[in-house]
Amino acid sequence: MRPGPRNLITDVPGLRVGNAACDRLKSGVTVLTADAPFTAAVSVMGGAPGTRETDLLAPDRLVQQVDALVLSGGSAFGLDAASGVAEGLRAAGRGFAVGDMRVPIVPGAILFDLLNGGDKGWTDNPYGPLGRAALAAAGPEFALGTQGAGTGATCRGLKGGLGSASAVLASGVTVGALVAVNALGSVTVGDGPQFWAAPWEMRAEFGGLGLPAALPDPGWEPAPSKAPGAATTIAIVATDARLDQAQAQRMAVAAQDGMARAILPSHTPLDGDLVFTAATGARALADPVADSFLLGHAAACCLARAIARAVHAARAAPGDPLPCWQDRFGAGLDSARRG
Repeated sequence: MRPGPRNLITDVPGLRVGNAACDRLKSGVTVLTADAPFTAAVSVMGGAPGTRETDLLAPDRLVQQVDALVLSGGSAFGLDAASGVAEGLRAAGRGFAVGDMRVPIVPGAILFDLLNGGDKGWTDNPYGPLGRAALAAAGPEFALGTQGAGTGATCRGLKGGLGSASAVLASGVTVGALVAVNALGSVTVGDGPQFWAAPWEMRAEFGGLGLPAALPDPGWEPAPSKAPGAATTIAIVATDARLDQAQAQRMAVAAQDGMARAILPSHTPLDGDLVFTAATGARALADPVADSFLLGHAAACCLARAIARAVHAARAAPGDPLPCWQDRFGAGLDSARRG
């Protein structure tokens, strides 16, 4: 298993990602779409999720494929981002055919970033236009860190952000992850710069720091660092493998392990932790059992890496309530390396 050429979820052929944000608002939207409808599924393990159209992703529902997946800031207001995406897709002639009408299928999930220092005094909900702008920006290349749905995200003690990573398996199947990290828990170990995801890092993609020589006290009892409902990590894992919705859901469930590897603690009653799967179906599974097993493993590894990359890539902005990783640790590490 090795990273894809971009080390982004768009290493899965046919996928495109777009970001849109408002710096004054300190919030934004990220959209994943594809050249054609794709199979999707979802796993929700957090206690405070905010979602749109996730019920239709169950294997027994009529609609088996979707046109886009949306990750958005804005808490419940951010659910309107999916409406903006649906409008853009409808204008492009995309959507589930019902007679002579097309209805774009756009599930989405939101995170809470309403207390991050941004100007939230708007009167017209900004998330519909942000969703449409993110769709218009969708392409194979996109930026990480303080971008899109990760623009105003935070975690314990640091700014959060938008992250992505990919892996190409020996079989040639590609797996990728995309995540907006707004966690209650910590992505770094104790008070240091090292990431919990360090054992799964590839090619020093988030600093190559490894784990500290001494890990924190295993009896540590964390206290909530955010108000109830103010934390969530929302993610998408993707593959070019041909999966039905049941197989895609198992991949999403397995990917949740990556969240638990990278954020301590995860899946709390106060988080809305959620993982979507997107499967384009370009490659048949040679062995449905063994290949499904490997897809789950790769998805978990990619998601852990993407979470660390999100925080590592975040950058400071005026009015931030928390420092970014680079400002807190980056300069000191650079000095130590030069010394």
